[in-house]
Amino acid sequence: MAEWIVDGNNVMGSRPDGWWRDRRGAQRRLVERLETFAAARDEPVTVIFDGRAHETGGGERVAVSFARRSGPDAADDDVAALVARHPDPGSLTVVTSDAALAERVRAADGEVVGAGAFLRLLEDAE
Repeated sequence: MAEWIVDGNNVMGSRPDGWWRDRRGAQRRLVERLETFAAARDEPVTVIFDGRAHETGGGERVAVSFARRSGPDAADDDVAALVARHPDPGSLTVVTSDAALAERVRAADGEVVGAGAFLRLLEDAE
């Protein structure tokens, strides 16, 4: 079974659909889509967002967290730390189009899927 870790803001930012006008709403919509994806594949998903924590509606199959600190690369650092601490990083797939984060994940033996390709997987699950 694969386990997914999603760079939430990177995925939201990969399509210019106006997400920036309602960041919290965009986060809730992404979590809803991730719940559908996780249920369809029966695989756990963790999404990490930048910004201040708030209720996103996740929880059944999707673990939602917010970066432990603010500032540049805050969520990226949390994603990389999850991969580094995981007992089997080869079972992880990280969703990001951030080249520096992708390099860190691959260096720890994790897999990477770009945000655009992942959005197509989400569409297939819906």
